[in-house]
Amino acid sequence: MFATHTRQGYAEPVEGIRMKTLVHGEKSLLARFELTKGASLPAHSHAQEQTGYLVSGKIILHIGDDSFEAGPGDSWCIGGDVEHRAEILENSVAIEVFSPVRKDYLPGNSNA
Repeated sequence: MFATHTRQGYAEPVEGIRMKTLVHGEKSLLARFELTKGASLPAHSHAQEQTGYLVSGKIILHIGDDSFEAGPGDSWCIGGDVEHRAEILENSVAIEVFSPVRKDYLPGNSNA
């Protein structure tokens, strides 16, 4: 699967947090998140492992009992079924991989 860059196709599952699935295969899915300063990603969990990389900005990630202030170039891995949330300190861009595929993030679904 190949994808070309476009500014279209973003969803806003939470106010101030826009996301777009870039590509996916049978076992993984790659998504881009645009995060607005002051927004919060509420605590949640999902079965998929989630590996992320902060391209720009600054966020605080709360993963289980740990917290981490991430800046450009920092990365993380969140195990499946582990509760996590985020506070957005600056406008930020994150790239994340989900495995296995999050079916709710596939194009054509409500969050994709």
